[in-house]
Amino acid sequence: MSQITGKVWHFGDNIDTDLIIAARYLNTSDPKELARHVMEDADPQFVNKIKAGDIIVAGENFGCGSSREHAPMALKAAGISAVVAKSFARIFYRNAFNMGLPIFELDESNEIKEGDVISVSMESGEIKNSEKTYRFTPIPPFMQELLACGGLINYAKVEMAK
Repeated sequence: MSQITGKVWHFGDNIDTDLIIAARYLNTSDPKELARHVMEDADPQFVNKIKAGDIIVAGENFGCGSSREHAPMALKAAGISAVVAKSFARIFYRNAFNMGLPIFELDESNEIKEGDVISVSMESGEIKNSEKTYRFTPIPPFMQELLACGGLINYAKVEMAK
Protein backbone atom coordinates (compact mmCIF):
# COMPACT_ATOMS: atom_id res chain seq x y z
CA MET A 1 0.00 0.00 0.00
CA SER A 2 2.90 2.36 -0.52
CA GLN A 3 1.11 3.95 -3.52
CA ILE A 4 -2.48 5.24 -3.42
CA THR A 5 -4.27 6.67 -6.47
CA GLY A 6 -7.77 8.11 -6.52
CA LYS A 7 -10.19 10.84 -7.51
CA VAL A 8 -10.29 13.89 -5.25
CA TRP A 9 -13.28 15.17 -3.28
CA HIS A 10 -12.45 18.57 -1.83
CA PHE A 11 -13.60 20.00 1.51
CA GLY A 12 -12.56 23.17 3.32
CA ASP A 13 -11.14 24.00 6.74
CA ASN A 14 -12.31 22.76 10.15
CA ILE A 15 -14.18 19.67 8.97
CA ASP A 16 -15.16 18.28 12.34
CA THR A 17 -15.94 14.71 13.31
CA ASP A 18 -19.65 15.54 13.48
CA LEU A 19 -19.56 16.45 9.77
CA ILE A 20 -17.64 13.27 8.98
CA ILE A 21 -20.17 11.10 10.86
CA ALA A 22 -22.99 12.81 12.71
CA ALA A 23 -23.53 12.02 16.39
CA ARG A 24 -27.02 10.68 15.62
CA TYR A 25 -25.37 7.63 14.03
CA LEU A 26 -23.06 6.82 16.91
CA ASN A 27 -25.42 4.23 18.33
CA THR A 28 -23.57 1.69 16.17
CA SER A 29 -19.97 0.74 15.55
CA ASP A 30 -20.83 -1.22 12.43
CA PRO A 31 -18.50 0.17 9.74
CA LYS A 32 -20.95 -0.62 6.91
CA GLU A 33 -23.76 1.28 8.61
CA LEU A 34 -21.49 4.24 9.41
CA ALA A 35 -20.29 4.29 5.78
CA ARG A 36 -23.87 4.89 4.60
CA HIS A 37 -23.85 8.26 6.39
CA VAL A 38 -20.28 9.52 5.92
CA MET A 39 -20.06 13.28 5.23
CA GLU A 40 -23.88 13.39 5.07
CA ASP A 41 -24.21 16.76 6.78
CA ALA A 42 -21.50 18.33 4.59
CA ASP A 43 -22.92 16.86 1.35
CA PRO A 44 -26.08 14.73 1.55
CA GLN A 45 -25.23 13.05 -1.78
CA PHE A 46 -21.60 12.33 -0.98
CA VAL A 47 -22.01 8.59 -0.45
CA ASN A 48 -23.81 8.31 -3.78
CA LYS A 49 -21.03 10.10 -5.65
CA ILE A 50 -17.90 8.46 -4.26
CA LYS A 51 -16.25 5.30 -5.50
CA ALA A 52 -13.89 2.95 -3.68
CA GLY A 53 -10.39 4.37 -3.77
CA ASP A 54 -11.40 8.03 -3.85
CA ILE A 55 -9.41 10.52 -1.77
CA ILE A 56 -10.60 13.43 0.37
CA VAL A 57 -8.49 16.60 0.22
CA ALA A 58 -9.21 19.31 2.76
CA GLY A 59 -7.84 22.44 4.38
CA GLU A 60 -6.74 23.02 7.94
CA ASN A 61 -7.75 21.16 11.09
CA PHE A 62 -9.50 18.17 9.47
CA GLY A 63 -11.11 15.92 12.09
CA CYS A 64 -11.46 18.52 14.83
CA GLY A 65 -14.16 18.20 17.45
CA SER A 66 -15.06 15.02 19.31
CA SER A 67 -12.45 12.31 19.68
CA ARG A 68 -14.44 9.54 18.06
CA GLU A 69 -12.90 6.59 16.27
CA HIS A 70 -16.12 6.36 14.25
CA ALA A 71 -14.96 9.20 11.96
CA PRO A 72 -11.93 7.49 10.34
CA MET A 73 -13.76 4.15 10.53
CA ALA A 74 -16.69 5.56 8.54
CA LEU A 75 -14.41 7.13 5.91
CA LYS A 76 -12.46 3.91 5.43
CA ALA A 77 -15.60 1.76 5.30
CA ALA A 78 -17.09 4.09 2.68
CA GLY A 79 -14.11 3.33 0.44
CA ILE A 80 -12.08 6.50 0.98
CA SER A 81 -8.48 5.37 0.45
CA ALA A 82 -6.79 8.40 2.06
CA VAL A 83 -7.25 11.93 3.36
CA VAL A 84 -4.87 14.74 2.45
CA ALA A 85 -5.18 17.98 4.44
CA LYS A 86 -3.14 21.00 5.38
CA SER A 87 -3.40 19.85 9.00
CA PHE A 88 -5.30 17.37 11.16
CA ALA A 89 -6.65 17.54 14.67
CA ARG A 90 -4.20 15.49 16.72
CA ILE A 91 -6.75 12.98 18.05
CA PHE A 92 -8.10 12.37 14.53
CA TYR A 93 -4.53 11.90 13.30
CA ARG A 94 -3.91 9.14 15.83
CA ASN A 95 -7.36 7.55 15.39
CA ALA A 96 -6.88 7.43 11.61
CA PHE A 97 -3.70 5.39 11.91
CA ASN A 98 -5.27 3.20 14.58
CA MET A 99 -8.16 2.46 12.19
CA GLY A 100 -5.85 1.95 9.21
CA LEU A 101 -6.87 5.08 7.26
CA PRO A 102 -3.89 6.73 5.54
CA ILE A 103 -3.67 10.48 6.08
CA PHE A 104 -1.12 12.97 4.78
CA GLU A 105 -0.36 16.55 5.75
CA LEU A 106 0.30 18.83 2.79
CA ASP A 107 0.67 22.61 3.09
CA GLU A 108 -0.50 23.10 -0.52
CA SER A 109 -3.66 20.98 -0.18
CA ASN A 110 -5.78 23.92 -1.42
CA GLU A 111 -4.00 23.71 -4.81
CA ILE A 112 -5.44 20.24 -5.47
CA LYS A 113 -8.88 20.53 -7.03
CA GLU A 114 -11.99 18.39 -6.79
CA GLY A 115 -12.05 15.90 -9.63
CA ASP A 116 -8.26 15.70 -9.92
CA VAL A 117 -6.78 12.23 -9.86
CA ILE A 118 -3.81 12.13 -7.53
CA SER A 119 -1.22 9.52 -6.62
CA VAL A 120 0.29 9.44 -3.16
CA SER A 121 3.56 7.69 -2.37
CA MET A 122 3.97 7.06 1.34
CA GLU A 123 7.59 6.04 0.97
CA SER A 124 8.85 8.97 -1.12
CA GLY A 125 6.54 11.57 0.41
CA GLU A 126 5.11 12.71 -2.91
CA ILE A 127 1.64 13.55 -4.15
CA LYS A 128 1.26 13.94 -7.91
CA ASN A 129 -1.56 15.15 -10.09
CA SER A 130 -1.41 15.93 -13.81
CA GLU A 131 0.07 19.36 -13.16
CA LYS A 132 2.45 19.17 -10.23
CA THR A 133 4.35 17.04 -7.75
CA TYR A 134 3.98 18.02 -4.08
CA ARG A 135 6.25 16.91 -1.23
CA PHE A 136 5.27 15.97 2.31
CA THR A 137 7.16 14.33 5.16
CA PRO A 138 7.09 10.59 4.43
CA ILE A 139 5.12 8.38 6.80
CA PRO A 140 7.51 6.65 9.28
CA PRO A 141 8.00 2.90 8.66
CA PHE A 142 6.15 1.88 11.84
CA MET A 143 3.10 3.93 10.83
CA GLN A 144 3.29 2.35 7.35
CA GLU A 145 3.22 -1.06 9.06
CA LEU A 146 0.08 -0.05 10.98
CA LEU A 147 -1.59 0.96 7.72
CA ALA A 148 -0.45 -2.17 5.89
CA CYS A 149 -2.05 -4.31 8.61
CA GLY A 150 -5.30 -2.33 8.52
CA GLY A 151 -4.83 -0.56 11.83
CA LEU A 152 -3.56 -1.03 15.36
CA ILE A 153 -5.71 -4.00 16.37
CA ASN A 154 -4.75 -6.00 13.30
CA TYR A 155 -1.12 -5.03 13.81
CA ALA A 156 -1.26 -6.28 17.41
CA LYS A 157 -2.79 -9.59 16.25
CA VAL A 158 0.03 -10.08 13.74
CA GLU A 159 2.67 -9.25 16.36
CA MET A 160 1.11 -11.60 18.93
CA ALA A 161 1.08 -14.43 16.40
CA LYS A 162 4.86 -14.15 15.90
